[in-house]
Amino acid sequence: MKLILALTALVAVAVAVPVSEDSEAVVLKSDADVAPDAYNYAYETSNGISADEHGELKNADTEGESLAVQGQFKYTGPDGVVYQLNYVADENGFQPSGAHLPVPS
Repeated sequence: MKLILALTALVAVAVAVPVSEDSEAVVLKSDADVAPDAYNYAYETSNGISADEHGELKNADTEGESLAVQGQFKYTGPDGVVYQLNYVADENGFQPSGAHLPVPS
């Protein structure tokens, strides 16, 4: 009898746990292309998360060799707001931009 009560309680707890949209998300799109001097990738999920990025090797085989990257990602926060961040990363560092980011005055 104790075993039946314990199993019933366990099943009740498992059923009561809410399933989040994120835990059931599936990949809708996933692309990637990688070459010796450049790459691209992009993905999108059913819960509204998406990202894409492009990187390119600059000044190959020189002392000034660097990687120049541009990209963006987007998701819906717990507050229901859609956040999007665009960025560039190159010899000048990481440079993000987005409506939700503070702007220096």
